Amino acid sequence: MDVSLTLWVLTIVGLCALIAVDFFIGRKPHDVSIKEAGIWTVVWIVLAALFGLGLLIWGGGQAGGEFFAGYITEKSLSVDNLFVFVLIMAKFAVPTQYQQRVLLVGVLIALVLRAIFIAAGAAILASFSWVFYIFGAFLIWTAWKLIQEARADEEDEEYEENKLLKAAERRFGVADRYHGTKLWIEQNGKRVMTPMLVVMLAIGTTDILFALDSIPAIFGLTQDPYIVFTANAFALMGLRQLYFLIGGLLKKLVHLSYGLSIILGFIGVKLVLHALHESGVHVPEISIPVSLGVICAVLVVTTITSLRASRKQAEAEVAGRGEDPAKNDIDV
Repeated sequence: MDVSLTLWVLTIVGLCALIAVDFFIGRKPHDVSIKEAGIWTVVWIVLAALFGLGLLIWGGGQAGGEFFAGYITEKSLSVDNLFVFVLIMAKFAVPTQYQQRVLLVGVLIALVLRAIFIAAGAAILASFSWVFYIFGAFLIWTAWKLIQEARADEEDEEYEENKLLKAAERRFGVADRYHGTKLWIEQNGKRVMTPMLVVMLAIGTTDILFALDSIPAIFGLTQDPYIVFTANAFALMGLRQLYFLIGGLLKKLVHLSYGLSIILGFIGVKLVLHALHESGVHVPEISIPVSLGVICAVLVVTTITSLRASRKQAEAEVAGRGEDPAKNDIDV
């Protein structure tokens, strides 16, 4: 797509306006209900769909298809991120009424960092087409790593602070308790960070690790920086509400890692084929409609098999306790 500077500015201003509205509505700390989370999840999905339809009308079928494929891929990968967000919230014992503020600011930090990654990735790909081989190989390796981690089935996984976060804590110090939504306080004559700021930084900086596979993945579907950025933006901005909506469902998505590994492996192969094609080798290329179909099919099958496996496991646990499964309400 030939995107003008004016359109870039209007898009960024529009996204900032949406974020401001989201912040204004959730400015008062409170426990987020399932109803509230559900409504806003639908709102963000509808906004993304409308934006995609706009691209379909004004940019053509290729642009629209690339956006939807990228958005769905980033959304599915972001669900996997929620597992780590749950661990971070537990690690820092974040009060439930402050969790939405933490996620909002954390996601904003992640969005800024991803914008930098996207700009760098677009510049590199525009100058060195052989980087597609590296991206493709990295995604295939990541897919294999996801399968290995899923097979390991680690039960007692805990969040470990990264080096950047530990350095900040040593440099500035951290208060011993939360002080509402304050980020800095005066303690013993010294200005120190509150746990609120620490957990926000943890959410934001942890996303750097997720961006290492999600950014190459979406570049495997489209090389248009505008589509890459907007797909990432819409996927991230609805993440806060999704956290509260499916928080209890996350543990039931037992096959999610396998599904994501298939998607990343598929896109990795697509990138390698594209790199070979760019090098003059006559190989088939995977079209966007095929990519979109494969991604959606994998997610649907993964969700269905996960819920069935979770239900069977719950029934087995009930039977093991000598109870009648028919008398128990097992939600999936």
